[in-house]
Amino acid sequence: MNYRHLIKEEINRLLSQNCFSDNWDGITVAEDFTPGNIINTRFSGIIKLGNCSGTIELSKNVSKTCGIYNSNICDCEIADQVYVADVRNLLNYIIDENVAISNVGSITVTGESSFGNGTEIELLNEGGGRELLMFDGLSAQIAYLAVIYRHDVDFTSKMLGIIRAYCRSKQSDRGVIKAGTRISNSNVIHNVSFGSYATVSGAVLLEEGTVMSTVEAPSYIGEGVMAKKFIIQSGSVVDGGAILDKSFVGQGVRIGKQYSSENSVFFANSEAFHGESCSLFAGPYCVTHHKSTLLIATLVSFFNAGSGTNQSNHMYKLGPVHQGILERGSKTGSFAYLLLPAHIGAFTVVVGKHYNNFDTSEFPFSYISEEKGKSILTPAMNLFTVGTRRDNEKWPARDRRKDRDKRDLIHFQMFNPYIAGKITNAIRIIDDLIEKTDRSKDYVSYKGITIPRLLLKTARKYYDMAIKIYMGQQLTARMRTLADDLSLTDLRGMLASRGTEGNGKWVDICGLLSPAGKIDELIDEVKSSKLRYVEELDGHLFSIYENFDFYAWEWCSDLISQYYDYRPEDLPVISLLQIITEWKTNAVRLNNMILQDAMKEFDAGSMISYGADGDSGTRNSDFHAVRGEFDKNKFVTGLKKESEEIEREADRLTAILGRNV
Repeated sequence: MNYRHLIKEEINRLLSQNCFSDNWDGITVAEDFTPGNIINTRFSGIIKLGNCSGTIELSKNVSKTCGIYNSNICDCEIADQVYVADVRNLLNYIIDENVAISNVGSITVTGESSFGNGTEIELLNEGGGRELLMFDGLSAQIAYLAVIYRHDVDFTSKMLGIIRAYCRSKQSDRGVIKAGTRISNSNVIHNVSFGSYATVSGAVLLEEGTVMSTVEAPSYIGEGVMAKKFIIQSGSVVDGGAILDKSFVGQGVRIGKQYSSENSVFFANSEAFHGESCSLFAGPYCVTHHKSTLLIATLVSFFNAGSGTNQSNHMYKLGPVHQGILERGSKTGSFAYLLLPAHIGAFTVVVGKHYNNFDTSEFPFSYISEEKGKSILTPAMNLFTVGTRRDNEKWPARDRRKDRDKRDLIHFQMFNPYIAGKITNAIRIIDDLIEKTDRSKDYVSYKGITIPRLLLKTARKYYDMAIKIYMGQQLTARMRTLADDLSLTDLRGMLASRGTEGNGKWVDICGLLSPAGKIDELIDEVKSSKLRYVEELDGHLFSIYENFDFYAWEWCSDLISQYYDYRPEDLPVISLLQIITEWKTNAVRLNNMILQDAMKEFDAGSMISYGADGDSGTRNSDFHAVRGEFDKNKFVTGLKKESEEIEREADRLTAILGRNV
């Protein structure tokens, strides 16, 4: 845009409208500038002004005439069609077109700021050693690698160097308020930059931060919010008196109802209300909704915190030694307590209070309960509960991220190489415990936790069922397009894997499921400086994400060869038929077990307190009016339909293969 100096008539007009400037020569304006809508305003420093004509919509059905009213402006660049009113101090900002700022104490940038980028968060361990440098493009995966892989000193140094370089690129002595943003009724905003179409309404204090926002995924900061040293990514809402201190808020996150966050991160679609967190690493889809809940020094993802959940270690000695991991899909019951350090396996429910340290990471789909002071592990029993299946289905359906650039890479599959690998290892551990445990013992101890001996064989049976389901799922997915007239040669081509990159151990990088070898490759490329920029890290991680199906089939092919002595493309037809049959039998059986668990929510015990003033008929009618009927429940009908589809597909494939026996 071309700017010119004010002419004498324009200066006189501004003076007549009670406007003042320390130096009128320091003000330049757009060619089509008109001074009529600038009233009772003081300018100082270097000022650039666009066209102040037209109207702007502040909110639905509320519009104002563009211009600058009753404000103090210093060293700012203000674009066309902007509304600034009743701003006591606006200092060092570049304001894009279609921005409205009204009734604000101060919006200032002083000195050089990185706007929250580069803030060091003491994450996961209060005692330090796992500090994360947050930045506006942070993903759950980059955070995980920077925080968890501290054992590799060279990698950590290079990784943090990449992040620091990115943060330096964000340094400026000018803040930016991008197009479409609305800021109103707020007190102090200091060293904060805003993306497009962000809304701030009623904030008390925003200091040293960045609010990412886009037209597709606008962010919102509401009443009573106090935030210092923060990053808020696109599509997120921070409201209701929330307090953020050295905190990162990822895409699609909701924080409010006086929640307090210190040295914590919340990634995609998480929700935090009422309670508090300290040094919390909350991966995607973490939920905490209760006042009495304290989440401290823990890594969680796809996690649901029951009311009163607490983790701590009061044996300070050399300092706080909090550090715990609850793997994906875990839950805590009301007033569950964990004495850290502890490591909980995926899809595990923790109830009760636990005063000893244990590691159950090798036993997914378990229950951890407390009996007479003992921590009891019941392996595999959470595999067939309705909550586990329902959670896994609702996560992708509740993805609030509208930004075209989704930062966190998330795989939702419940059965996958990471979980299946855990299960196969659990089977080996259980077999060893069964063999070595005296039958006179009621319990067996393993890594700090107690397991009822008589449940070992039952748990093994359920784990074996899960493995057969997983192998069948993967095999039949490759055969979806199998036509009636397809040759055996064509079939074997379908089942061939493209390599061995997916073989071996897998890891869960905070939502991204990956062969460990691919993460090792990334680490080596960072250490050798082949990857030198955040964008290159993103690209490498996205490649792993995109190739998940290929890597997963390679891993499953290797698993099948361990069970059947042949790779899938070389399996005899009779073995293919066996895998498909076992998949159908076990998948339908698992669904039926989940349906039986769901049915408990419709039994007579669940109807207690319904129909309070009537008889049993009234109770039943009241219950069904409120809760609905079992056979019409959306989850129930969906699961039954899935079983029918499994049977239909298994029968179709069996018929085709049967002609080739």
